[in-house]
Amino acid sequence: MQRVINSLRPLILGGLLLALPWAVAAAKNVKPDPNGLPPQDVKDLHYGDVLFYFYQDDYFDSITRLLAARQLDRIPHTQGEAELLLGGLYLSLGEHVEAGKIFEALLKQNTSEAVRNKAWFYLGKVWYQRDYLAESERALRQVSDKIDPRINAERYMLLAQLMMRQERYDDAIAALSNWHGAPDWTAYAQFNLGIALVRKNRLADAIPYLDRVGRIETRSEELLSLKDKANLALGFALLQAERPAEAKPILQRIRLEGPYSSKALLGVGWADAGVGEYKRALVPWLTLRKRNLLDSAVQESFLTVPYAYSQLSATGQAAEYYNSAIESFDAEFKRIDDSIEEIRSGHLLDRLLDDDKKNTLTWYWQLSTLPNAPESRYLYQLLASNEFQEGLKNYRELNYMSRNLDNWREDVSAYDDMLDTRQEAYKQRVPKADAVMAATDLGGLTQKRVDFESRINEIEKSNDVAALGTPEEQQTWGRLKRIEDYLAAHSDDPNLAEMREKYRLMKGVVYWRLSASFKARLWNERRSVKELEAELKETQKRAVLVKQARAGMPTNTGAYTGRVAAVRARMEQLQQRLADVSAQQNRFLQALAIRELESQKLRISTYQIQARYELAAIYDRASNDKPKAKQP
Repeated sequence: MQRVINSLRPLILGGLLLALPWAVAAAKNVKPDPNGLPPQDVKDLHYGDVLFYFYQDDYFDSITRLLAARQLDRIPHTQGEAELLLGGLYLSLGEHVEAGKIFEALLKQNTSEAVRNKAWFYLGKVWYQRDYLAESERALRQVSDKIDPRINAERYMLLAQLMMRQERYDDAIAALSNWHGAPDWTAYAQFNLGIALVRKNRLADAIPYLDRVGRIETRSEELLSLKDKANLALGFALLQAERPAEAKPILQRIRLEGPYSSKALLGVGWADAGVGEYKRALVPWLTLRKRNLLDSAVQESFLTVPYAYSQLSATGQAAEYYNSAIESFDAEFKRIDDSIEEIRSGHLLDRLLDDDKKNTLTWYWQLSTLPNAPESRYLYQLLASNEFQEGLKNYRELNYMSRNLDNWREDVSAYDDMLDTRQEAYKQRVPKADAVMAATDLGGLTQKRVDFESRINEIEKSNDVAALGTPEEQQTWGRLKRIEDYLAAHSDDPNLAEMREKYRLMKGVVYWRLSASFKARLWNERRSVKELEAELKETQKRAVLVKQARAGMPTNTGAYTGRVAAVRARMEQLQQRLADVSAQQNRFLQALAIRELESQKLRISTYQIQARYELAAIYDRASNDKPKAKQP
């Protein structure tokens, strides 16, 4: 059902849609979604970093940062929001299994019914597109009917479609028989119901449904396409039931410029031929024969036109058209063989992705154009298939991850440079540090500090005020001491009486000055000793750290080197795994393309054999001049 496939594209993904209200701060003038989660402020810096890349559609970097932040426990306030966003990001990259685990774990918690419904619905859609039908059905059945009516309608169509893909036509008929919804979804429901009835050989029951869809009045291109498809299905079902007269007016409803016009022209011709109107049948068949030979309906017309001429006894024209068909089939056969060889050369996928300029992984990516190459003309039908598109998307993602690993390996080489620089700096600085350590006698300095402190204690105890004087004061005090010694040596000399009086006066003045500043100078000296003690302790501490760093530096560098080497080895392993998986995916997609071309080649070969046989039969009848009645 094309509508279901198309409806998968407009998602920013269920998990992403659900996570957005949590991810956005409560902005002014913005009303919260009543069916979603309430807006909340971003409280973790690293979660804001994740959202920065998320809002740029760079989902790969966003998921990388989110996983790193979660592993390092840097998002303690937004764990629930982060898990839901992580599920959405996994879903956006096609990691539906991991996304399913996260959603199932979260949806068992106390989340609102609306949130649960949306999560299960979008998860079911992604599983459906990935062709995991059992998982898709299980997820879609988790959705209750209390959901937006259009989403609910889409859910029912998905359920019916997956039942039909599993050939559970009775279940699909039961699900669709009494279903009603919006007019456009009702049209899809009736179409699917009609197809299911046809495949259960209940044509009479299917006709009203397909006929109703085939008569709808609409200007919607989507519904016009559905209308054509319903008329085509009903018309060919009637042809198969040998009711050509009823099939023709239904097939004539199909637009001549629509995607189903070629098959409609073929069917109209067979309807005329079915009632013996071969001349009328030539009109649509000759029109069809002028179209592109790549179309299977056009290829069949290369046989139906001479068949009609043969039935009209125009054997000459029949033989001419059979010869033309054989030549056309031969040329096409050769072109297909050349295309298969070109695909086997292994360059198909690279050419398909040459014009892919978007260097990010997003859910929306889809190949929309084919390269200008000989094999491209045969791949349009394959390109329209979901299997090939999903496989090509996987191959593109593998290439992206491989390029990402290449970039990371270049980044890791920067760590090698950092470690080399660190090692070189270590080699240069260690000799200098050793020289400084060798020249520094910490024990001697400590002993000197102890001596200073003892000396200060003695000065304080003996009240030796001169010991703390300035150099000039101590010089003066020394001169006074020498005078005192001279006077003591000449104590009996009466001529020194005046000198003794001057000495006493000078000594008293100097002593008074020294004594007045003694307490302050003593406090300053003790403070200096304490500062010296603190500096010595800091020096000793740093000396210990230097020794430890000197001993541990080679070990640390070696550990970092080992970690970097381990990361590099892991990258090499991942790169090899990616290369192997990419090669497998390449072979798989090449096999799909070759299988498509081989099927076309087989069909053309079958038509070619039929044309040769019919031409031989015409020549045989002409040579024997005994025309026989030809069976259609």
